[in-house]
Amino acid sequence: MDVSPESPTLRVFVALAPPDDAKEELARALQPAYTMYPGLRWNRIEDWHITLAFLGELPRTAVPLLQSVLAGQAVSRPALRLGLRGGGHFDGRLLWSGIGGDLEGLHLLAADVRKLVRSCGIDFAERPLRPHLTLARSRREDPVSVPRAAAGLAGFVGRPWPAERLHLVGSNIARGPGTIRYRDIEAWRFGTAARAADDSASAGS
Repeated sequence: MDVSPESPTLRVFVALAPPDDAKEELARALQPAYTMYPGLRWNRIEDWHITLAFLGELPRTAVPLLQSVLAGQAVSRPALRLGLRGGGHFDGRLLWSGIGGDLEGLHLLAADVRKLVRSCGIDFAERPLRPHLTLARSRREDPVSVPRAAAGLAGFVGRPWPAERLHLVGSNIARGPGTIRYRDIEAWRFGTAARAADDSASAGS
């Protein structure tokens, strides 16, 4: 992945991502909000993710070491069973969907990922884990759309799904106007997900 070829740095985070059908289920529930609040800056559905550790701007030379330790972390852990549910906002400006399911396992995974990153000599700002998908942001002159859109999502409960991969994600570093784009640097199957894929392949051969 090459987000910004001219830059020696990347903005990097470690995350989980819902499967496509779970994201599409939430997108259908958001259709009324898309219509009613077109002035919000809506995130692309392909960029929806659950951040476990936001590492900030790192030199590209740090990426191979992260890839090595995160690969080992993923293969040693089971896939978490999660789901999307409800909605809320931060400070009336950022709209999100909440996460349900194995939250204890999710917090343990995030804590272990953060320890691994620090063991690589990479320092980053420690933020409390508040599992969510960021869906949209409001403009300063619009203080009401995000809370109203969040209220419209309050009753949403999506189907459960296994979080099968751990993702190391990079973004372009937005130093001016324009939309931030996220792309996988690499993603690794969790241990149980990898074994299930192998079993399925064996059964079909």
